[in-house]
Amino acid sequence: MTGAGEPGGRWLITGAGGVLGRELADVLRGAGREFAAPPRAELDVTDTAAVRAAVLRHRPRVLVNCAAWTRFHEAEAHEDDARRVNGDAVRGIAEVCAETGVRLVHVSTDYVFDGGARCPYAEDAPPAPLNAYGRTKLAGERAVADVLSDAGTIVRTAWLHSRYGTDFVSMMVEAERTRETVDAVDDERGQPTWAADAAHRIAALAARGATGVFHATNAGSATRHELAREVFRLLGADPDRVRPVDGGRFPGPGRRPRYTVLGHGAWERAGLPPMRHWRDALAAALPRSAGQAGRTAV
Repeated sequence: MTGAGEPGGRWLITGAGGVLGRELADVLRGAGREFAAPPRAELDVTDTAAVRAAVLRHRPRVLVNCAAWTRFHEAEAHEDDARRVNGDAVRGIAEVCAETGVRLVHVSTDYVFDGGARCPYAEDAPPAPLNAYGRTKLAGERAVADVLSDAGTIVRTAWLHSRYGTDFVSMMVEAERTRETVDAVDDERGQPTWAADAAHRIAALAARGATGVFHATNAGSATRHELAREVFRLLGADPDRVRPVDGGRFPGPGRRPRYTVLGHGAWERAGLPPMRHWRDALAAALPRSAGQAGRTAV
């Protein structure tokens, strides 16, 4: 998959089949930028030799690593497998970028934090993951910092929703169509983020050559219950059909942090404003998500 030519050079997206990778491809295509977005079948990020070959073949100016093991619960039982994708593979990608002079933007997560804070986590707050997924993603962050020092870019994001794939927002859209009531957790607070907004911000960071750690999340915060109520409201449904429940109602392996609201202080350094509020982003995204849910249900 390639876009049109761009004077500033090519881009290479790894993990291009995922939600954020697909949104980023849309952003680059819309901007007329040249990019390669090989599917996983063509580029396995755990194979460093294959990554090196892809970089030499496509000769990108920027590599955006969206590849990740995102199956949260499975990571607890398969942490070594998750680490190979989220940690070891990132080190290999960073080494290839260091060898070839390619700028690396690596996507990480709010789950590198333990949720014990009571105010937004700054970009330089000490990570302390509670679960295997967070530990393996932190290993990837540290690999970028070790190999590229001040030359790499780490972008943490959270609670992504998109017309691509299945996420909490699309599930709530479907629930509004098919169920009288729905239960949603009301004791975990984070930042619902439209993946398209995160993709635009990643592209802007890379275009500016910004390095360091950035939090690409929509402004504000919410619980899953508050988010679900807003989905129902925007669909013209009664938000009271969404009932608040404790996270203990949905047991599973791995502890989820209760508070992962991220601060946005680094945007000023990059010459960019913070991202828009999650409610505004949801209102813009929902027509697409609702349409996708409707097609999926047919």
